[in-house]
Amino acid sequence: MKTYELFTPKKLGSIDLKNRIVMAPMTRCRAIGNVPNELMAKYYNQRSSAGLIITEGTSPSPNGLGYARIPGIFNAEQVEGWKKTTAVIHKNGGKIIVQLMHSGRISHPLNMPKESLILAPSQVKAAGQMWTDANGLQDFVVPNEMTRQDILHAKTEYISAAENALFAGFDGVELHAANGYLLEEFLSPVSNIRTGDYGGSVENRCKFVIEVAAAVAQAIGKEKTGIRLSPYGVASDMPHYPEIEATYDYLSKELNKLDIAYIHLVDHSAMGAPDVPLEIKKLIRQNFKNTMIICGGYTKESAELALESGLTDLVAFGRPFINNPDLVERFQNDWPLSEELDMDLFYTADEKGYTDYPFYKI
Repeated sequence: MKTYELFTPKKLGSIDLKNRIVMAPMTRCRAIGNVPNELMAKYYNQRSSAGLIITEGTSPSPNGLGYARIPGIFNAEQVEGWKKTTAVIHKNGGKIIVQLMHSGRISHPLNMPKESLILAPSQVKAAGQMWTDANGLQDFVVPNEMTRQDILHAKTEYISAAENALFAGFDGVELHAANGYLLEEFLSPVSNIRTGDYGGSVENRCKFVIEVAAAVAQAIGKEKTGIRLSPYGVASDMPHYPEIEATYDYLSKELNKLDIAYIHLVDHSAMGAPDVPLEIKKLIRQNFKNTMIICGGYTKESAELALESGLTDLVAFGRPFINNPDLVERFQNDWPLSEELDMDLFYTADEKGYTDYPFYKI
């Protein structure tokens, strides 16, 4: 029988993983009142055979709560709520990282606390709509352009959230600099039309991301800090621009200098988005010496090929983990994957389509 690298242990920064299968971060909108709960702990616990779980996007700030019912990690109640999840994952020998996601302009006031602000690098409104529990789908609004004080404050919020993550029992943090949220909004000249220190050149547009990564790494340890990137991604109204390759070439080199634990590259082409060129993946792999995670439509076999080729060290799976909570065991035993997946229940509020998908029965 073939020996699969996918099922071998791997060290990720300071974290010892039992296999190279990562459960990708997926927004699921079950945090009522933006507080993690027992239902969420059950959901993650069901999937704790993954070598690493990366949580759904979790806001470091009231200003980042753009979606309905997403969790935060900026107050004591949220930290206590997350402890329920980290405790059960560790009891089962798993590892779990929290993804820090500030939604930036991908927000709506009806999803956010009254005192919060929708912030972005520039006053550039995103095309499209956002679901609100109060009034259904609503158009995005024009965000507030961040002042220098707003930028400084946001950095301190990332630091505080990362420290809260360790208090909550997480093994590390992932900075969400992909999919059109705040950090990526600074990278793109489409959403960032600033002049001055944080806009204009590739170096200036990367500055905020690099500063946040450096600050978080200093606060909790570079070996516990990772980042997610989506070069050539178009999620959340992020059109392509001529300097994409130059941006991620520069950014990956600077992240390498910080010696953080990993870069997590996401490719949504399997879900109909434009292809992410293999060349950009290879370029980032060449520039960054620590662990690489790739995500995007992989099967057991294609994941193994990616590992064997040296393109990546770990492979993340998203949707297959939704309806196959025992995905690792199904891969290991060549059991068929469930094809029953109810997309209408991805972002609802209860256990249906969340914790009620069955484990494989022999």
